[in-house]
Amino acid sequence: MLKSLVAGILAMVSLAVAEEKPKDTRLFELRTYHAEPGKLDALLTRFRDHTCKLFEKHGMTNVGYWVPAENKDNLLVYLLAYPDRAARDAAWKGFLGDEDWKKAAAASEVNGKLVGKVDELYLNATDFSPGFPESASPDRLFELRTYTCNPGKLPNLHKRFAEHTIELFKKHGITNGAYFKMVAGQPAADDTLVYFLVHKDAATAEKSWLDFRADPIWVAAKKASEDAAGGSLTVLPDGVKSVFLKPVDFSPLK
Repeated sequence: MLKSLVAGILAMVSLAVAEEKPKDTRLFELRTYHAEPGKLDALLTRFRDHTCKLFEKHGMTNVGYWVPAENKDNLLVYLLAYPDRAARDAAWKGFLGDEDWKKAAAASEVNGKLVGKVDELYLNATDFSPGFPESASPDRLFELRTYTCNPGKLPNLHKRFAEHTIELFKKHGITNGAYFKMVAGQPAADDTLVYFLVHKDAATAEKSWLDFRADPIWVAAKKASEDAAGGSLTVLPDGVKSVFLKPVDFSPLK
């Protein structure tokens, strides 16, 4: 009887270990393209017809492509993944030197350049990141959130997310995506958390956030974390930024 019990426990432990998700050690690059006025559609066409395929050719992983839900600023936001920084640099060198890319870029810019500015962030997944959920509906609404912490408070923020926030998001119908820390050497790298959430739609997102913020468990967890840290974990009043995004038709992640 005892042997059977022990065997059963060992079997469950082995199953749990086998099912534990391996840590994602890849380098991610979050890129935001500010399209020139009136050129966003042309930029999307170039990505759809040429760029994404050439990225894959040179070893880049296309993760997701989005435009803001209310795209007043002509933005394209996308996420790539690589094994490491050396692989990233080699991939971009190969891509930019590719004759097919040069031809596609030249043809698309006959009437002027498509992109005025490019923002880049280099990211690694946090230890508590669930990763992106499987694509379900092309109509899902993504939310990109960026938190700027007070100096030295990022570990406290990570702890609060790992121990409380992520589960409370689930409780209130918010789907957790990937959570990232910035690679060292970038401005504010030691004080920034970047993460994605997924909602059914805008109305659902609004209700979920209202319910989450009113949840007594969240209120208590937030207070306890701030008491322990000696104040707000994020910079006030503008330490939390949120942008709602919708996936474009060629995005692998929807």
